[in-house]
Amino acid sequence: MGKLVAGMASSHAYALVHPTGWEAMRKRTHANYKRRYGTEPPVHPKVAEETLEGNQARYARINSGFDFFQETLKAKRPDALILIGDDQDENFTEQNVPQLAVYVGDGVYSTYRDETGARKRGAKYTCHAGLSQSILDGLVDREFDVSFCRSFPDSELLSHAHNQIMNRLDPEAAIPLVIVFVNAIHSPAPSPGRCYALGRAIKEIVEAFPRTERYAIYGSGGLSHFTAGYPWKNYRGPFTLGSISEDFDRKAIALMAEGKGVELGRLTSKDLLDNGDIEMRSWITLLGAVEDTPARVLAYEPFYSGVMGMGVAYWELEHR
Repeated sequence: MGKLVAGMASSHAYALVHPTGWEAMRKRTHANYKRRYGTEPPVHPKVAEETLEGNQARYARINSGFDFFQETLKAKRPDALILIGDDQDENFTEQNVPQLAVYVGDGVYSTYRDETGARKRGAKYTCHAGLSQSILDGLVDREFDVSFCRSFPDSELLSHAHNQIMNRLDPEAAIPLVIVFVNAIHSPAPSPGRCYALGRAIKEIVEAFPRTERYAIYGSGGLSHFTAGYPWKNYRGPFTLGSISEDFDRKAIALMAEGKGVELGRLTSKDLLDNGDIEMRSWITLLGAVEDTPARVLAYEPFYSGVMGMGVAYWELEHR
């Protein structure tokens, strides 16, 4: 039987870039917004309240969280990492946007954009095709209407929610992957309750897998942030580009730390949309798999210069 031995969740994008690179990224975010909507958005006023020195000091906690993840994966040596994230018009386009999908091919290249926006082809990662197929089959048996992908053009995984985590935590491509997509930025998207149930189902399928193997599971995305790619046409609230819903983030993290992640599964899609936390769907899916295990919150920091509330959290599952 399979076993989950570790749960991890984090922000991505700006969270994987040193603060010295945020200004250039923020300019690209503003340019993308202007290209899409025709107007130049104002810089969030709280950016002026932050200093590079202060951001560097606070960011060290976020970076230390990623270091901890990398060390933990090396120590635990899981047989696969189940990596959950959304796709933002990267491998999928509006010609075909699955709400849920599992990659069942043998491997992918981690193709990414660096801090300048240039596209680079990374390492070749092996996928755990057997577990991926079992998760697909098991989810369909449980009446989840899940799409699947057996290949991508040129075998390239473009989704930054996935490849940024892979490149940061396993640059040597030593750990086989199970790649799961949960739609977040395209409305409508799966409800928090459906995401939590998805995580519960993945746990059941993993534990029924016939091999005696150990797995880690990772939720990539969030926390609150309002960027150029946000579904602004569906949003009706006071937040603007670069805003952070700090209170919402902190309440969510507190519930995770108390082992009450199920409460986040009772939120609505509107709750997530109203608070810039649409990518929390990846975290909520993970919460369904870890159930009532309390999170070890490694860091939470709102960075207006980095346009997001950045979070890093860990769940120890080895002896659960």
